Amino acid sequence: MHGDGLLIQALVYLAAGVISVPIAKRLGLGSVLGYLIAGVLVGPFVLDLVGEPVDVMKFAEFGVVILLFLIGLEVRPALLWRMRTAIFGLGGAQVTFTTALTGGAALALGLPWQMALAVGLTLSMSSTAIVLASLEERGLRQGAVGEAAFGVLLFQDLAVIPLFALLPFLATIAPDAAAQAGGHAGDLLGDLPGWARALAVMGAVGAVVIGGKYLTQPIFRFIAAARLREIFTAFALLLVISVAALMQTVGLSPALGAFLAGVVLAESEFRRELETDIEPFRGLLLGLFFITVGAALDFALILAQPLLLAGLVIGLMALKTAAMYAAARLFKMPGLAAGATAVALAQGGEFAFVLLTFTVGAGVIDAELAKLITATVALSMAATPLAMAAHQALVLNGPVAEGPKPAHQPFEDDPHVIVAGFGRFGQVAARLLMANDFNVVTLDSSIEQIETLRRFGRKVHYGDAARLDLLRTAGIDKASLLIVAIDDQDKAAELVEAARQAFPHLTIIARAWDRRHAYDLLRNGADDVERETFEGALAVGRRALVGLGFSEFRATRAATAFRRIDTQLFKELAPIYGQEESYILASRDSRDTMDRLLGAEMRKAAEEDEERMNLAESRRAPEADKSKDKVSS
Repeated sequence: MHGDGLLIQALVYLAAGVISVPIAKRLGLGSVLGYLIAGVLVGPFVLDLVGEPVDVMKFAEFGVVILLFLIGLEVRPALLWRMRTAIFGLGGAQVTFTTALTGGAALALGLPWQMALAVGLTLSMSSTAIVLASLEERGLRQGAVGEAAFGVLLFQDLAVIPLFALLPFLATIAPDAAAQAGGHAGDLLGDLPGWARALAVMGAVGAVVIGGKYLTQPIFRFIAAARLREIFTAFALLLVISVAALMQTVGLSPALGAFLAGVVLAESEFRRELETDIEPFRGLLLGLFFITVGAALDFALILAQPLLLAGLVIGLMALKTAAMYAAARLFKMPGLAAGATAVALAQGGEFAFVLLTFTVGAGVIDAELAKLITATVALSMAATPLAMAAHQALVLNGPVAEGPKPAHQPFEDDPHVIVAGFGRFGQVAARLLMANDFNVVTLDSSIEQIETLRRFGRKVHYGDAARLDLLRTAGIDKASLLIVAIDDQDKAAELVEAARQAFPHLTIIARAWDRRHAYDLLRNGADDVERETFEGALAVGRRALVGLGFSEFRATRAATAFRRIDTQLFKELAPIYGQEESYILASRDSRDTMDRLLGAEMRKAAEEDEERMNLAESRRAPEADKSKDKVSS
């Protein structure tokens, strides 16, 4: 590609993303759909500003590789072992059920069984990039939905390996040598016997594991000691590219190799630094990938057969949704979580494009059918963000999921309070406010939590409360109080900061993880904070004092004094929080001060308690004498 042409393409792609994605986000469509729309607009079938996006797509697919590497950094081997049921059980069931349904539909439409089976296996793949990006955007990346979706996607990546070996046995057409070679792009071992390829694959995997564990650490330490930040970033990218190239050379998925490298480095002390350095590349390349998918849509084919393609897309997404939902319920997933996972995985995937090219070359599927399936997969990928948004509006936040309404229904259009996070902490605060007739809107991003609470008749709205557009929809402009009770410490601090800037009229009370987190929240704009375990621990301490022989009066006095002195010292230390050495020294002094003040308070409480007991005893003495007189008389 000519240098000037490359610059023009970069200009067009970046401009399209910068313009369309913020608009799509403001319209509630999400960033993924914004990128896809941008690709459609600049692609060869609308404005034709970039020509055929084939070369750019090959580069953009590296965004998926980086995504899997970053995910691998978060997945420690112990966690991967814990997820074995989601990967091999749920993932295997999804591929099996989807292949059966889509392959059966292809058979019913008149395809030979070999071709129908190949179509079913190809369409069982889902889009890793679109699914994970959409889940993260909606706050579902963590929890049961994110774990199930990730397990299925990982199994699909693993399944691609045996599919390359299996699909040629389904050939019914004379192979196209050129196309077949394209299907093996980068695989230098294609002509070797099976045992040699197996050894090469095991050797490549072993090299990644051993090299990642023993060779990369000294290099990272050497670069870190040299304090060359840009070289650290360059080596991180070199590592990812090297692993991806090695995996592609032996015929494996580059994304799978990058994931394996990430898992190996998950226990490394450089994990956070790697994430920070590579994250910007992931976002840019994934955005570019989505744009190229939109640009690759064959509108000539779509306009020639619009009803057929619409039916195929709807049919594919319906069958994949049904297959995934059945698999999820088979593995005891709750209904709402199973539904969200099924909708998220309802599209075709990036590997479908690779497998279609390979099957055409191997003589399994003819070229015209492959074009039709390619358009169907691309349209299903573009439709996924819309399907997830509709599912969220109609099911997660709609009347279908509300369940039985409680006798006291305090949710109105004009809330007094928004509670972000309806777990064990948020529930107590919200229920106290509801009991006193305040209108409260509750938000939570955990589908499992929402489903559990709705069984008890509580209405909780699904959504990521860190999104300002969701807070506006919930009515925060009319509310006077925001209670931040979410589990994620960083997200809680970000929410407080964003809410303070966007809604200066609002009173913000936030749940703090510990003392340091409380300072962060106050610095970000919280009006008041409550350390989540402080009052509970104080109550336990008070009961322990009673159990050790203190009177109720003395134990309560001790707890009250502890609370007052600790709160006073907490406020005094706030101005120097962040100045590490000064804060540590001041904390030591404050601990000594607290011990001294609390000791004086306790001695005073002991004296008062003794006086109370003596006074009570002196009052009881005359009453006892009177009782004796009555008995003797």
